[in-house]
Order: sequence, then structure tokens, then C-alpha cells
Amino acid sequence: MTTPTSSRGRRRAPSRIERAAGRAAALQKPRVILALLILLALTCVMLLDGYLRAEVGGDNRVRSGASSSKVPDKILDGGPILTFRGGQATTVSVPSKTIALTFDDGPNPTWTPQVLKILEENDVPGTFFLVGSMVSRYPSIVKSMVQQGNEVGIHTFTHVDLSYQSDARVNREMQQTQLALAGAAGITTTLFRAPYSSETDAIDNYSWPVYQKLGKEGYTSVFVDTDSDDWKKPGVSKIIKWATPKKNKGASVLFHDAGGERSQTIKALPTYIKKMKAKGYTFTTISGVIEKRNATNRQSAAASNGTSGTSGTGGQTATGVAEAGALAGTGTGTGNAPTGEGGTAPNGESGGTGTAPNGQNGQNGSASTTARLQAAHRTATGMTLYEGKALIVAVAIAEWALPVLSYLLLVVGVAVMGRFGMMLLIARRHYRQRNKRRFSWGPTVTGPVSVIVPAYNEKECIANTLESLAQSTHPIEVIVVDDGSTDGTSEIARAAADKLGMANVRVVRQENAGKPAALNNGVRNATYDIVIMMDGDTVFEPDAVHQLVQPFADPEVGAVAGNAKVGNRNTVIGAWQHIEYVMGFNLDRRMYDLLRCMPTIPGAIGAFRRDAVLQVGGMSEDTLAEDTDITIAMHRAGWRVVYQEHAKAWTEAPGSLKQLWSQRYRWSYGTMQALWKHRKSLTDKGPSGRFGRVGMPLVVLFQIVTPVFAPLIDVFTVYSMIFVDFEAALLAWLAVLGIQLACAAYAFRLDKERYRYLLMMPLQQLAYRQMMYLVLIHSCITALTGGRLRWQKLKRTGEVGTPAGVSG
Repeated sequence: MTTPTSSRGRRRAPSRIERAAGRAAALQKPRVILALLILLALTCVMLLDGYLRAEVGGDNRVRSGASSSKVPDKILDGGPILTFRGGQATTVSVPSKTIALTFDDGPNPTWTPQVLKILEENDVPGTFFLVGSMVSRYPSIVKSMVQQGNEVGIHTFTHVDLSYQSDARVNREMQQTQLALAGAAGITTTLFRAPYSSETDAIDNYSWPVYQKLGKEGYTSVFVDTDSDDWKKPGVSKIIKWATPKKNKGASVLFHDAGGERSQTIKALPTYIKKMKAKGYTFTTISGVIEKRNATNRQSAAASNGTSGTSGTGGQTATGVAEAGALAGTGTGTGNAPTGEGGTAPNGESGGTGTAPNGQNGQNGSASTTARLQAAHRTATGMTLYEGKALIVAVAIAEWALPVLSYLLLVVGVAVMGRFGMMLLIARRHYRQRNKRRFSWGPTVTGPVSVIVPAYNEKECIANTLESLAQSTHPIEVIVVDDGSTDGTSEIARAAADKLGMANVRVVRQENAGKPAALNNGVRNATYDIVIMMDGDTVFEPDAVHQLVQPFADPEVGAVAGNAKVGNRNTVIGAWQHIEYVMGFNLDRRMYDLLRCMPTIPGAIGAFRRDAVLQVGGMSEDTLAEDTDITIAMHRAGWRVVYQEHAKAWTEAPGSLKQLWSQRYRWSYGTMQALWKHRKSLTDKGPSGRFGRVGMPLVVLFQIVTPVFAPLIDVFTVYSMIFVDFEAALLAWLAVLGIQLACAAYAFRLDKERYRYLLMMPLQQLAYRQMMYLVLIHSCITALTGGRLRWQKLKRTGEVGTPAGVSG
């Protein structure tokens, strides 16, 4: 920031406003970055939640009927446990009269806890093949599952058919599920069951390479001997019948604890367990099956004096036993748990594995049993553990944030639609009331008034402004307050006044102190009881002053808001602002007028009783929105503030996005400052309390809260178009656009504007509105972090001439 120099050439210290401007400028970039980070975080939360629900990256393809010509016959005809130790594919069968209860698709918050309770009550362990996205959403269930002594395996992260996926997607599905398990229960696992898999004879040429790849990475793939088909909901009796192995054979039995309504499974499971126990069956986990095969192998080896049979099918079994011992981490000669294996005492295994049920062998026996039943588990350490916990936290945030955001979306949607409805109804009533032939404010106001024009470097516009005032049909005096301009504004103003023969023009110069100070200076120099305030870039229609002062015939009226129009509307940015002025600002003012809580008199055209301005302390420098500040102060002092639609002025709107951002940022932030300054009106009595309890909530709701959260509508719409249902989302967006177009068309009709500008409205909704959202979010961050802005000077072109030259 440069140090100002006075007219005599001496350097002077920066003013308070200039110092504040320097501090604010230094803080703007971080605030913009923070606003963008907030939007990025919202997007990431939605994408994460969509990924967890398979809306993002979901793939519902399921392969069937493919050839299995490339799959070895020994695998197709083998047992349900497939390993690839040393690169050699081997299967392991479940011993006779042994059942490995397996459950797919969980965890589910409704059904999985009920399944766990049944297993605990019946002293039976199970093996749960878990979907990683569900693990990350319900980590406490998985933690309880492991602590109870059950075993867990991977069922991919998003439940996709891996035979359709690339190697990168397969790796991602496995790694993310491992991270979810690490974060939820502090473990990883070597067990895997592919979604949509069944018995080994269903392996085809497309899925076989996937099993080979995962086998080389140390995974053991688990299939099914007996399927309860409980997902078909055939009834309890059929579920039990279909889950029962034939001829006392051992089996890997499939149930589901998630993936749909599972009440029949819950009813069938305890009956099934009791029935199988009565038949002499024992229950174990997949690792328990392997341990039982190890025990059989050791007994055979001892009977053969240390030799193992390798002929016939026994060769396959023996090899499978050796593989099983390696899987269990115990080798073939010991029964000790793997080094570093975690876990707590299980609820026990129902006989059959060579170990005692829960508690019978004391603590050491229980720990050993847990280790064998959960031999596929590995303790998660290092970055795997930390990344897993980070995933669980991120998912928890998404699980909490999305319902909240969805609720806010509903609230915002209702508020937006409610605002449209309220504006249309009240604006219609306002128009009819003020345009009746017999409507009158009282006796016609004909006395002269003072027009105050604060100007700072307005050389492009000041002549046009004075020319428009020269055509006024109402007697006026004009006070141009030059706020330390450096471009010859005051000289141009005097020359224009002389050229126009305006003897009623006074030019007052002051040191640069800001717009509020310039306006206060003008009020002090005003001759008449009514003062009109306008911007130096604004032009009035000939009857604007006369129309603007008529409401002062009512002694209760202390201030009047005029109808500001965008003069440079023939550009895209200008057209967008024109729509906003007509639809937003003017419809709002009609509504606030009838509700007697007008929050803002536009700086471009507004009129005040001079005594009322002095009564509230003049234009305050406490906020950046001095027009909003004084309007609220007028309400609190008991004055009525009204809107005069027939008093029209044309203003030059910002011509670039950068200038538009700067202007709206100042407006938004200034409005928040003014509302905070007058917050005590919420508890005041009388007129002040009326504004605080009616106007303040409406302004906060419609101008701050709703716009801040309105981007949710667009974010959810884009998300739905990309990941959910493009057609439905597009129709919903078009329906909302149709409602907005209807409101805008009605507003244009009331203001007698040309409808052709509404053709720009769809593009305005796609670009301009999002920019206004970002501006408001930026302003909110500034309000929360502190900071002040100066009276920002926008670059003017002077293209808005006298009203007669403004195109419609």
C-alpha cells in the first residue's frame, strides 16, 4: 500500500480506512481459498458417500454362463477352500459332520447383531465375508464380531463382480476393504469370497485369473458347498432344508446377514443350529476347518511313521492339509497361534476341532482356540492401521454430514419455494394497492429538495448525472461532494453545471474519507428538509425526484427507496444483473414494503427526511453497507420506510466479473455487519422490536442462510445427474428453472420490462448464481474471521447516459 501524499507534496500517514483496507486486502486470498476448500470438502464428502453406496463407480454387471475350459478339473471338482501356495492351486474340503457357517454381504445394523446374538447363545462361531463399504459405515459391529470369536473375510469393497474389473480396480477393492477392517477391528485378513460366487464348479474362464492373481498375493478364496438360498425368502422350513448337508457330509454353508430383508434367516438360524447339533455336527470357522484337516493329517502322518499318503485323491487332500497349515500360520506340526495374532477369548466352538469350548481349558485354552478359529486374521500395524482409522473417521463424517446436508437441502428448497410464493402474492397485492386510481400518499409534495451526489473519481459519469438532474421536473438543489477525487471530478462537475446553466449546483470538496462521510457532509450542507441520495454514476428519469418525494406526504414516512435499473444491460453480465435487479431486488422491496420491514434503501436512488437522518446519527462508518445500516436505524427510530416503484434511476452495473465480485462482496459483508450491529432489535419493544422480530429473520433467512446453503441444490443436482438418474435430476432442475422463470416473468410484467432478457436466465442459473453463492460464502468467512473493507471504487465507462438514451 503506497503512502498518500497531500496537495503540498508532504507525505501523510495512511487514514484509518486505508489501513483497514490494507489489512483486509492481505486477508482476502486466504478467505477465497478457504471458501473453495469448503466447497471441495462438500464435494469429497458426497463422492465418498456415493462410493460407499455404490452410486459412484458402481457396477451391477454379473457374469453368467461363461465357459470354464481353462479351469483345472481338480479345482472344479474340489473342496470349497482354494489356495495358491507356491503358485500351485489346491482345494481343501470340509471334514464330515462339520459345518463352517458363512455369512455374506454384511455388516448390517439391523440383521448382523441378531445373527451374532444367535451364534453367541448357541456357542457357535461363524465366518463373515464383509463388504468393505459396510464395514466402514458400521465399524462397531465388526469390532464386536471379531471380539466374539468369529472370523472375517473380504467380500470386496463395493460388492462388484471382479471378473469385469481391471487389475487396478481389483486391487483397490481388496486394499480398501483391508483398510476398513484395520480401522474397525485392528486386523486384516487372508480370506476372500467373491460376490456372486457359489460352488467351485461355477468358476469360469473370466473369474479364474482373478482367483489366481489373489492367490499369488496370499489370499485364500472360499466357496460354498451348501447354499441356504435365504435371499430368495422361501420360508423358514425351506431355508433349513436347503442348508442341510447331504449324507452327513461336511459343508461350507452360506447364509446372508445383509443385502435385504433377513427376518426369515433370523428365524431359521437357531433352529438350524440345534438341528445340526442333534445330528452330531460341529460348527467351526474356515480356519477351524483347516485346523481340523491339519489334525487329521498329523494323525495320518503318525500312523504312517511320518510319511504322508500321496496317491489318489489323498494326494490332493494331503497337499491341501499342508497348505491349510500354512494358512493357519501354524505349520503342520504344531497347534500354536501365529506370532502377534490378536483377539480375545471366543465364545467357543461346538466340539469337533480338538479344543474345548469357551472356558473349559481356562484362559490359555480359550486364547489358543481363538487363535485357531481366527487364524486368517493378521494384526494391523503401521500405516495400514492409521489409514484404516482415517477411513473410518472420514466415513463417519460423511455418514453424519450427508443426512444433515439432505435435511438442509429440504429446508433450503422449502425456503426458496416459500420465498417465491410469498414474493408473488405480496408483490401482486403491492402493485394493485399502489396503482389504484384513487391511491394517494396525501397532498402532492411540491417543495424543493436537496440532491446529494457523493463522487470519488467519477469523471466518466458525473456530467451525465448532472445532465439527468437538469431535466428534473421537481425543484431541486444539487450538492456534489467530491471525496478527494484525483481525476478532476469537481472541475468536470462545475464545467457541466455551467454548460447546462444549473445555478442550483454546489460542489463541495473534502479529504478522502469514504462514502458515508461524503453523504454526511452533503446532509450538513443541504438547504431543504428532504434529501435525496444518489450515486455519482447514476442518471435519473425526469420525474424520478417528483415521484420519489411523494410518499413524504405521509408524516410517518421517514425514507423512500426508489427503483434502480441497470443501464448497461446489453452485455451478458449486464443482462444477468438486470434480471437480478428486477426479479430479486424489486420484488423483495415490494414484499418488505407491505411487511413494513424494508432492509435497504439503494444507494443509487433513495430519499430521506433530513431531520430523521440527523436523529439516527447520520450515515454510519461502522459498516460497509451504510445504506442498509441507516435503513435499519430509521426503522428502529420509529420511521416508516417505503418503496416507490415509479421513481426510476439508471445505474452503471459492474462490467466485469472481477468488479462484480468486488461490489457484491462488499454488499454481502456490509449487510452482515449491519444486521450484527442492530441485533439488539430482536429484544427491543416498539418499532425497533417489530423490525427485529419480522424484518431481521426474513433478511437473515432469505439473504444469508438460504443463499449460503443454496449451492447444495446445485451440488446434489450435478451429483444426481452424473451418478444416480440423469433424466430425473434434469427434469427436477428444469422444473425449478420453470418456477423461477415464471416468477421473473411476473416481475418483468410489473416493472413493464421487455421479456427478451429472460432468455439469459438459464445461463444465469448455471454461472452467475454460482458466483453469487461463492461471494456470499466468502463474505461469511470474512465475517467469522474479522476484517474490514474500504469504499471500493469500480471502474466506470460512462456508457449510461440520460434516461432517454437508455435502451429497453
